[in-house]
Amino acid sequence: MRKALALPLLALLLAGCASDPADRDISGTWINQAAIDAAAKGGPLREALQAYGPNLEWDINTRAGQARYTNGFENVEGKLLAEEDGLWKVDIYGSAASELKRDGNQLSQAATENEPQQVFDRAQLQVPEGAPIGASFERALYAAYLSGTWNIVNGPGQGATVQFQPDGQVSGLPGVDRYALCLAGDCATMSNGNDTIWLQQKGHGNTWIFARDGKQLEIFQTVNASLADEIPSYTAGPRQWVLEKQ
Repeated sequence: MRKALALPLLALLLAGCASDPADRDISGTWINQAAIDAAAKGGPLREALQAYGPNLEWDINTRAGQARYTNGFENVEGKLLAEEDGLWKVDIYGSAASELKRDGNQLSQAATENEPQQVFDRAQLQVPEGAPIGASFERALYAAYLSGTWNIVNGPGQGATVQFQPDGQVSGLPGVDRYALCLAGDCATMSNGNDTIWLQQKGHGNTWIFARDGKQLEIFQTVNASLADEIPSYTAGPRQWVLEKQ
Protein backbone atom coordinates (compact mmCIF):
# COMPACT_ATOMS: atom_id res chain seq x y z
CA MET A 1 0.00 0.00 0.00
CA ARG A 2 2.84 2.37 0.86
CA LYS A 3 4.47 1.75 -2.53
CA ALA A 4 1.18 2.36 -4.29
CA LEU A 5 0.79 5.69 -2.53
CA ALA A 6 4.40 6.70 -3.22
CA LEU A 7 4.00 6.86 -7.00
CA PRO A 8 1.08 9.32 -7.04
CA LEU A 9 2.91 11.43 -4.46
CA LEU A 10 6.06 11.48 -6.61
CA ALA A 11 4.03 12.49 -9.65
CA LEU A 12 2.45 15.31 -7.68
CA LEU A 13 5.85 16.57 -6.55
CA LEU A 14 7.21 16.47 -10.10
CA ALA A 15 4.20 18.38 -11.38
CA GLY A 16 4.82 20.98 -8.73
CA CYS A 17 8.41 21.38 -9.89
CA ALA A 18 7.33 21.68 -13.51
CA SER A 19 5.00 24.51 -12.64
CA ASP A 20 7.48 26.33 -10.42
CA PRO A 21 6.25 29.92 -9.98
CA ALA A 22 9.82 31.10 -10.57
CA ASP A 23 9.55 29.85 -14.15
CA ARG A 24 6.58 32.15 -14.71
CA ASP A 25 7.90 35.18 -12.84
CA ILE A 26 8.25 38.15 -15.17
CA SER A 27 9.56 40.70 -12.67
CA GLY A 28 12.52 42.78 -13.77
CA THR A 29 13.70 44.65 -16.85
CA TRP A 30 13.23 43.19 -20.32
CA ILE A 31 14.67 44.71 -23.50
CA ASN A 32 13.97 44.28 -27.21
CA GLN A 33 17.10 42.29 -28.00
CA ALA A 34 15.82 41.38 -31.47
CA ALA A 35 15.90 45.05 -32.50
CA ILE A 36 19.39 45.42 -31.05
CA ASP A 37 20.66 42.33 -32.88
CA ALA A 38 19.21 43.61 -36.15
CA ALA A 39 20.86 47.00 -35.69
CA ALA A 40 24.18 45.39 -34.77
CA LYS A 41 24.43 43.98 -38.30
CA GLY A 42 25.48 47.48 -39.35
CA GLY A 43 22.53 48.79 -41.29
CA PRO A 44 20.16 51.74 -40.76
CA LEU A 45 19.07 52.05 -37.14
CA ARG A 46 15.58 53.26 -37.96
CA GLU A 47 14.85 50.19 -40.07
CA ALA A 48 15.86 47.81 -37.27
CA LEU A 49 13.71 49.58 -34.69
CA GLN A 50 10.70 49.69 -36.97
CA ALA A 51 11.05 46.04 -37.98
CA TYR A 52 11.16 44.69 -34.42
CA GLY A 53 9.46 47.46 -32.43
CA PRO A 54 7.75 49.58 -31.53
CA ASN A 55 8.30 48.82 -27.83
CA LEU A 56 11.86 48.85 -26.57
CA GLU A 57 11.75 47.96 -22.88
CA TRP A 58 9.44 46.59 -20.18
CA ASP A 59 9.94 47.15 -16.44
CA ILE A 60 7.75 44.85 -14.34
CA ASN A 61 7.05 44.45 -10.62
CA THR A 62 4.71 41.50 -10.05
CA ARG A 63 4.53 41.99 -6.27
CA ALA A 64 3.33 45.56 -6.68
CA GLY A 65 1.13 44.64 -9.63
CA GLN A 66 2.79 47.26 -11.81
CA ALA A 67 4.16 47.17 -15.35
CA ARG A 68 5.47 49.92 -17.58
CA TYR A 69 7.07 50.12 -20.97
CA THR A 70 8.68 52.64 -23.30
CA ASN A 71 8.76 52.90 -27.07
CA GLY A 72 11.48 55.55 -26.98
CA PHE A 73 8.92 58.35 -27.05
CA GLU A 74 6.19 57.49 -24.55
CA ASN A 75 6.55 55.94 -21.10
CA VAL A 76 3.36 53.99 -20.40
CA GLU A 77 2.34 52.51 -17.04
CA GLY A 78 -0.37 49.95 -16.31
CA LYS A 79 -1.82 47.58 -13.73
CA LEU A 80 -0.50 44.02 -13.88
CA LEU A 81 -3.00 41.18 -13.41
CA ALA A 82 -2.24 37.45 -13.28
CA GLU A 83 -4.31 35.28 -15.62
CA GLU A 84 -4.45 31.51 -16.17
CA ASP A 85 -1.69 29.41 -17.75
CA GLY A 86 1.09 31.85 -16.86
CA LEU A 87 -0.48 34.71 -18.78
CA TRP A 88 -0.27 38.28 -17.47
CA LYS A 89 -2.50 41.14 -18.53
CA VAL A 90 -1.47 44.79 -18.34
CA ASP A 91 -4.43 47.14 -18.07
CA ILE A 92 -3.51 50.56 -19.45
CA TYR A 93 -5.85 53.49 -19.05
CA GLY A 94 -7.20 54.63 -22.41
CA SER A 95 -5.60 51.78 -24.36
CA ALA A 96 -6.18 48.12 -25.10
CA ALA A 97 -4.71 45.72 -22.55
CA SER A 98 -1.35 44.11 -23.30
CA GLU A 99 -0.82 40.39 -22.74
CA LEU A 100 2.55 39.10 -21.57
CA LYS A 101 3.84 35.59 -21.05
CA ARG A 102 7.21 34.19 -20.16
CA ASP A 103 8.62 31.60 -22.54
CA GLY A 104 11.81 30.25 -21.02
CA ASN A 105 14.29 33.12 -20.85
CA GLN A 106 12.16 35.42 -22.96
CA LEU A 107 9.07 37.53 -22.46
CA SER A 108 6.48 37.49 -25.22
CA GLN A 109 4.06 40.36 -25.82
CA ALA A 110 1.00 39.20 -27.74
CA ALA A 111 0.01 40.92 -30.97
CA THR A 112 -2.86 43.41 -30.96
CA GLU A 113 -4.72 45.35 -33.62
CA ASN A 114 -2.12 48.11 -33.34
CA GLU A 115 1.10 46.23 -32.59
CA PRO A 116 2.77 43.01 -33.78
CA GLN A 117 3.94 40.28 -31.45
CA GLN A 118 7.22 41.20 -29.77
CA VAL A 119 9.82 39.27 -27.82
CA PHE A 120 12.03 40.63 -25.03
CA ASP A 121 15.10 39.35 -23.18
CA ARG A 122 16.27 40.13 -19.67
CA ALA A 123 18.58 43.14 -19.52
CA GLN A 124 22.20 42.20 -18.80
CA LEU A 125 23.99 45.55 -18.56
CA GLN A 126 23.76 47.43 -15.28
CA VAL A 127 22.42 50.98 -15.27
CA PRO A 128 22.75 53.58 -12.48
CA GLU A 129 20.17 53.38 -9.71
CA GLY A 130 17.23 55.62 -10.51
CA ALA A 131 17.92 55.62 -14.26
CA PRO A 132 14.78 56.24 -16.34
CA ILE A 133 13.00 53.41 -18.10
CA GLY A 134 14.65 52.77 -21.44
CA ALA A 135 18.16 53.20 -20.08
CA SER A 136 18.85 49.45 -20.17
CA PHE A 137 17.80 49.16 -23.82
CA GLU A 138 19.77 52.28 -24.71
CA ARG A 139 22.99 51.01 -23.14
CA ALA A 140 22.67 47.61 -24.76
CA LEU A 141 21.97 49.21 -28.14
CA TYR A 142 24.90 51.62 -27.87
CA ALA A 143 27.22 48.75 -26.92
CA ALA A 144 26.08 46.65 -29.88
CA TYR A 145 25.72 49.34 -32.54
CA LEU A 146 28.70 51.63 -31.95
CA SER A 147 31.08 49.59 -29.80
CA GLY A 148 34.70 49.01 -30.71
CA THR A 149 37.32 51.25 -32.25
CA TRP A 150 36.58 53.62 -35.12
CA ASN A 151 39.11 55.58 -37.17
CA ILE A 152 38.42 58.96 -38.73
CA VAL A 153 39.31 58.43 -42.40
CA ASN A 154 37.90 61.74 -43.60
CA GLY A 155 37.05 64.99 -41.87
CA PRO A 156 38.33 66.97 -38.86
CA GLY A 157 40.72 64.87 -36.78
CA GLN A 158 41.54 62.55 -39.67
CA GLY A 159 43.62 59.62 -38.45
CA ALA A 160 42.32 59.82 -34.89
CA THR A 161 40.73 56.92 -33.03
CA VAL A 162 37.14 57.28 -31.84
CA GLN A 163 35.34 55.23 -29.20
CA PHE A 164 31.64 55.42 -28.34
CA GLN A 165 30.82 54.22 -24.83
CA PRO A 166 27.52 52.55 -23.79
CA ASP A 167 26.87 55.35 -21.27
CA GLY A 168 26.83 58.02 -24.00
CA GLN A 169 30.41 59.24 -23.67
CA VAL A 170 32.60 59.51 -26.75
CA SER A 171 36.33 60.12 -27.11
CA GLY A 172 38.46 61.05 -30.11
CA LEU A 173 35.79 62.93 -32.09
CA PRO A 174 36.85 66.61 -32.25
CA GLY A 175 34.55 68.92 -30.29
CA VAL A 176 32.40 66.11 -28.92
CA ASP A 177 32.28 64.46 -25.50
CA ARG A 178 28.79 62.92 -25.47
CA TYR A 179 26.30 61.48 -27.95
CA ALA A 180 22.73 60.17 -28.10
CA LEU A 181 21.05 58.21 -30.86
CA CYS A 182 17.52 59.17 -31.89
CA LEU A 183 15.22 56.20 -31.24
CA ALA A 184 11.74 57.69 -31.67
CA GLY A 185 9.63 60.76 -31.02
CA ASP A 186 10.14 64.33 -32.16
CA CYS A 187 13.74 63.79 -33.27
CA ALA A 188 12.56 61.01 -35.59
CA THR A 189 9.63 63.05 -36.91
CA MET A 190 11.90 65.95 -37.84
CA SER A 191 14.53 63.82 -39.59
CA ASN A 192 12.64 62.94 -42.80
CA GLY A 193 13.42 59.24 -42.45
CA ASN A 194 17.11 59.75 -41.74
CA ASP A 195 18.98 58.39 -38.74
CA THR A 196 20.10 61.19 -36.43
CA ILE A 197 22.56 61.52 -33.60
CA TRP A 198 22.93 64.26 -31.01
CA LEU A 199 26.55 65.34 -30.51
CA GLN A 200 27.52 67.70 -27.73
CA GLN A 201 30.43 69.09 -25.75
CA LYS A 202 30.08 70.48 -22.23
CA GLY A 203 26.29 70.46 -22.45
CA HIS A 204 25.95 72.23 -25.81
CA GLY A 205 25.29 70.37 -29.02
CA ASN A 206 23.42 69.85 -32.26
CA THR A 207 21.57 67.23 -34.26
CA TRP A 208 23.54 65.47 -37.00
CA ILE A 209 22.39 63.00 -39.64
CA PHE A 210 24.31 59.75 -39.93
CA ALA A 211 24.37 56.80 -42.33
CA ARG A 212 25.69 53.40 -41.27
CA ASP A 213 26.77 50.87 -43.89
CA GLY A 214 28.60 47.94 -42.38
CA LYS A 215 31.89 49.17 -40.96
CA GLN A 216 31.47 52.69 -42.36
CA LEU A 217 29.75 55.52 -40.51
CA GLU A 218 29.14 58.84 -42.26
CA ILE A 219 28.07 61.90 -40.26
CA PHE A 220 26.50 64.90 -41.99
CA GLN A 221 25.60 68.41 -40.94
CA THR A 222 21.86 69.03 -40.88
CA VAL A 223 20.02 71.54 -43.03
CA ASN A 224 16.67 72.77 -41.70
CA ALA A 225 14.24 73.12 -44.61
CA SER A 226 11.51 74.70 -42.45
CA LEU A 227 10.74 78.34 -41.79
CA ALA A 228 11.64 79.88 -38.44
CA ASP A 229 8.10 79.47 -37.05
CA GLU A 230 7.67 75.88 -38.30
CA ILE A 231 8.66 72.53 -36.85
CA PRO A 232 12.21 71.73 -37.99
CA SER A 233 12.60 69.41 -40.96
CA TYR A 234 16.16 68.15 -41.31
CA THR A 235 17.91 66.94 -44.44
CA ALA A 236 21.54 65.97 -44.93
CA GLY A 237 23.96 68.81 -45.58
CA PRO A 238 27.74 68.70 -46.09
CA ARG A 239 29.47 65.57 -44.87
CA GLN A 240 31.53 66.20 -41.74
CA TRP A 241 33.15 62.84 -40.99
CA VAL A 242 33.68 59.37 -42.36
CA LEU A 243 34.53 56.77 -39.73
CA GLU A 244 35.58 53.17 -40.29
CA LYS A 245 35.31 50.44 -37.68
CA GLN A 246 38.47 48.44 -37.04
